[in-house]
Formats: sequence, structure tokens, C-alpha cells
Amino acid sequence: MKESVRIFRFIVIGTMNALIMALVVWLMMKEMSFDGDYMVANITAYLIAQTHNFIWCKYWIFPTEKKSNTWRQVLLFSIAFGMAYGAQFLFLIGLVEGLDCNEYLAQFLGLFIYGSVNFLMNKRVTFR
Repeated sequence: MKESVRIFRFIVIGTMNALIMALVVWLMMKEMSFDGDYMVANITAYLIAQTHNFIWCKYWIFPTEKKSNTWRQVLLFSIAFGMAYGAQFLFLIGLVEGLDCNEYLAQFLGLFIYGSVNFLMNKRVTFR
């Protein structure tokens, strides 16, 4: 598969994940009893989006002809998620707490940090 196709597919699924996450963040911060707790909303949104993300990554973004160990991929995907999420979460806290950035804007900007780290880790480690 051409790398441009892979990146396009990653952007499509990333956009779907962003919509899922935005909905969860909005529901938790505005409609549920979390009363603006952006950290809990952020953690919950990313965890929900990961199931969706793994399935699409395995079968559409990084498909492989060779036999693969799904449990190994789940483990590596979780490690990649942890690294990408950690980078995004530190970025989020730095923006909100350090630079007094709007919590919603910081959540949005963090998606780009997360997406970059996640793509590279999954391409080079999880689904190689």
C-alpha cells in the first residue's frame, strides 16, 4: 500500500475517533455530573476510542498478508496508545494549567500530538 493511502486512511479513522472523543468529552463535561472535570473526560474519551481505533488499524490502515498474533498486537497497540496518550496528556495539562488555555481548545490541539505519536508507533512497532 502506498504511504499516502495509509496516511489518508489514518486521517479518516482519526477524524472518526476525534468525533467519538469530542462527543464523550462534551457529554461528560456538560451533560453528566463530572461538572467540567476535563481530565476524567479526556481519559474516558481516549479509552473508548481505542477499541474503535484498534480494529480499523489492524484491518484497514495497517493490513498484513502474514499471520499475526492478535494478542501481541493488542499489547503493542496498548503500549503505543500509552506513549501517545502520555505525550498528549502532558501537553493538555501544560496548556490548561501552565498557559491558561481554554480546556476545549487544549483537548483539540492535543489530538495532533496524540495522532502523530500514535501513527509512528503503530507503523513502526505494532503493525510492522
